[in-house]
Amino acid sequence: MTRPVGVGLRQPHYADLLNSPPPLGFVEVHSENFFADGGAALAVLHRARERYPVSLHGVGLALGSAAGLDPWHLDRLARLADRIDPVRVSDHACFARAALPGGVIHANDLLPIAFTEASLALMSTHVVQVQERLRRPMLVENLSSYVSYADDEMSEPEFFAQLARRSGCGMLLDVNNIMVNALNAGARDPLATCRAFIDALPPGIVGEIHVAGYCETPGIVIDDHGSRVRPDVWALCDHALRRFGAVPVLVEWDTDVPSLEVLLAEAAHAASLHG
Repeated sequence: MTRPVGVGLRQPHYADLLNSPPPLGFVEVHSENFFADGGAALAVLHRARERYPVSLHGVGLALGSAAGLDPWHLDRLARLADRIDPVRVSDHACFARAALPGGVIHANDLLPIAFTEASLALMSTHVVQVQERLRRPMLVENLSSYVSYADDEMSEPEFFAQLARRSGCGMLLDVNNIMVNALNAGARDPLATCRAFIDALPPGIVGEIHVAGYCETPGIVIDDHGSRVRPDVWALCDHALRRFGAVPVLVEWDTDVPSLEVLLAEAAHAASLHG
């Protein structure tokens, strides 16, 4: 089985990807950038869809928010999915919406959730709501998180296993995020810690894998998607592919975007891995 490998559709590469499309398995876009009913951005996405399968990756559903989902956001996502007919729709296991006396506010961030039964029940309800509105299953991504909660009741792999079991969703496995979290936690053997995370996930749960670069600064590792994929992340991706099979892989590069040739070289490396 051929494993699809994709890259993010970013503005510096529009012309090259659309006029002389290289052999990629798919392209991925951030859903919220294409919520308008018309305009140049949506026109570009329609052109891309004529050439490649498109994966819609969102950052705004805030699936773990106690304030509930934003109906406008969900409606716009459903309209976009109907227009584009994506191969996958995904978002993050996070919260961003909060109810305050003046109304609901939406933070411009992916804030981590606690791995508790209450959080699991809330997110399962919201995932089911999204899937029923979209009339398709979705994938939920694990975060790079810089805090943890004292009241966690289960491990992160167990949380995702239960979420998939209750809602019918899949998991978007970001192996770079797992590595960033292990490094920031001071794991003695980060790669072994990350492999144990992957091995704790049930077979068949992963619908897509993300790889990216991270930035090391004094005291903290940052998931910045601004450089080549590190060797330890490639090793972890290879481990995940051996476990989960021919899962689509996306090379993420969102800051300091390089030439398309560099991005395609990273994609070629992803295609060369086992699985």
